[in-house]
This record gives sequence, structure tokens and C-alpha cells, in this order.
Amino acid sequence: MPSYHTHRVVEILGERPGIERVRLDDGSRAYAVTSLVGSVEVGDEVVVNTTAVELGLGTGGWHVVHWNLARRELVMPGRGHIMKLRYTSLQVDTGAAEEDDPHDADGHDLMPVLPDLHGTPVMVGGLHSQVGVLAVVLARLVPEARVSYVMTDGAALPLALSDLIADLRARALLAGTVTCGHAFGGELEAVSVPSGLHLAVAQQRADLVICAMGPGVVGTATPLGTTAVEVAPIVDAVAALGGRPVVVARASAADPRPRHRGLSHHTQTALALASRPADVPLPEGSGLAGSVIAPHRAIEIDVEDAIGDIAALLDEFGLRVTTMGRGPLDDPLSFRTVAAAAVHAARLHTGSGTVAPA
Repeated sequence: MPSYHTHRVVEILGERPGIERVRLDDGSRAYAVTSLVGSVEVGDEVVVNTTAVELGLGTGGWHVVHWNLARRELVMPGRGHIMKLRYTSLQVDTGAAEEDDPHDADGHDLMPVLPDLHGTPVMVGGLHSQVGVLAVVLARLVPEARVSYVMTDGAALPLALSDLIADLRARALLAGTVTCGHAFGGELEAVSVPSGLHLAVAQQRADLVICAMGPGVVGTATPLGTTAVEVAPIVDAVAALGGRPVVVARASAADPRPRHRGLSHHTQTALALASRPADVPLPEGSGLAGSVIAPHRAIEIDVEDAIGDIAALLDEFGLRVTTMGRGPLDDPLSFRTVAAAAVHAARLHTGSGTVAPA
């Protein structure tokens, strides 16, 4: 059952469009998703959901503002008639791009039985942190390419919660964002992930698409008890729509859990569930290729030859990226594996067998 407590805001810690972070009168921290509950000010009495912090879950120690008692009413007109967070007290009329004119950016009708992604490479990841590494590698190798991020509703639902995406947008490393299902806050709102993929290509003119959940993957020790299984239906959708699915594998040499060392069971399970063949790029010499099952294709990439040092590349763009609390120096295999997917996608985009090294 959820836990709610009432506190007073004593300090504004930070804010950007969509989210405000505050300190409460007991010293704890909370954030408000402003598109749902409006803004908060010092002195406001707020009801906060404390459940995740009390359970010690990976929320970073932040409560969530559920309501601001300083106001009696809140009216924020939405953009359409499609509701997200449906049938909850926080349901919001975000609208959806599918409600708009059914033509793409060039005026073509979007009403065929199945739209076409026209061979666009789509990198499908099972961790939010992978998005940052993919984006900087693509920026190094194909800086002219338009890259869109399609966020699923497998983890965090508000896009505004992601510091990583805010950093990538501030550095112009993403051309657009699309939030799918019950996820919300992207430049385009989509009813489903397949539709979100198509909108990224048709409306945002994406040359390359990164598709992954927001922060907060759920995982268990069971094969199917993880949000990362969503990689499988996304791979199948990309292939069915005429795109080129590229699986961003999860791998580690530093994770203390045996099921995540080498090629993670999250990736192996997703590959087993996906019926359409996908490319699975892996670092050359990593020994991971033998864990990739048919019909999928393991593709070995010399990451260092293509982009040099990953840690240095992230520093160059002023980005700090960690996965499970580990950076590129703590778990090089993890970061090299993600980079391999971006190198391969860049090569698919250019249509060349090689991409010039950094």
C-alpha cells in the first residue's frame, strides 16, 4: 500500500520545464511533476508519496509531490482528448500526435495499413543509461544525422524526470523526443511504441532512432520478471515496419550478480522472445558473440578503433553517465557494448562498411 505524508516546502533545490525539486521541513527531498500537480513554492504545504524511499528503492531518495495543499483548484487545459495515466487521480489529457493531421512532414498520407520506417536503424535498449552513450557516439560518427529518442512506459513515466535527456537536449544531441503509452512529456505524445517509432521518422525526420524506457528498470532474478523483456516486441515491431532493429545489449564484467555478468540475462531473454532477426553488435574480442542465439546476428565491432576512449568521449561532451552506479572506468565492458550498437547503427545509416575513426 502507498504511504503519504504532509510536509512544508522550505527550499527550492532546482527546476526546469516539467519538474521542480524541493527540500521539505524534515530535511527530506521531493520532486513535483508540474504538468500533473502544478508548481510549488517555499511555504507551501504538500502531500508527498513516500513509499519508494521507505522501501529503499532506486529513486535516489526523493519523495513525490502528490498534491499542493496551498491551492484549492488546478486547471491546466490539455492538448487533446487522449488521456495518459488513465483512470487514476492524476490522469492528464496530454493529447497524442495521432490525433493531428494524418500526414507526415512532407505531406504524405499516414494511413496505409502499416507505415514504413524505410530501413531506419532503430537501437532498442533495455536500460535508460544506454541512451547517453548511444547519443554521444552517434554525434561523433554521424554528426549530421537527426536522432530521436522514443521513450516507452516501461519505467519512469514523466520524461521530465530524466536528467540525462535534459542534458542531451541541452547539448543538441537529440533532434526530438517521443513518449509512448502512459509515458508523457515528449515533444510528441504517442499512443503506442510502434506509432512512436513511426512518428519519430515521419514527423521528426529522424535518421536514427533510440528506443528505450525511462529511468528505473524493474528486474528480478526470474527470466521474465523484468521490464527489459519489452525489447522483444519492439524488435519485432521495428522489423514489421521496415526498420532495421539493432539490439543494444546489456553486458558487464563488474556486476556482482552472476545473471548480469557477460551478456545479461535481460538481453538473452529478450532475444529468445523476439521472433524477427535483429543485429546484436558486441565489442570485438569480448567473447559475448557465442551467447547470441538464432535468428539474431552477432556483429563484432572494434569500438576503440571507431571512437577511441569512451570515457574521454563522454567528458568531451560534458556528460556523466553511470549504469547501476558504475561509470565507464568501473565497467568498461558495459559501455563498450553500448557503444558497439551505436557504431553499427551509424554504419547502417551511412551505408558504408566502415566509419572513419575519431
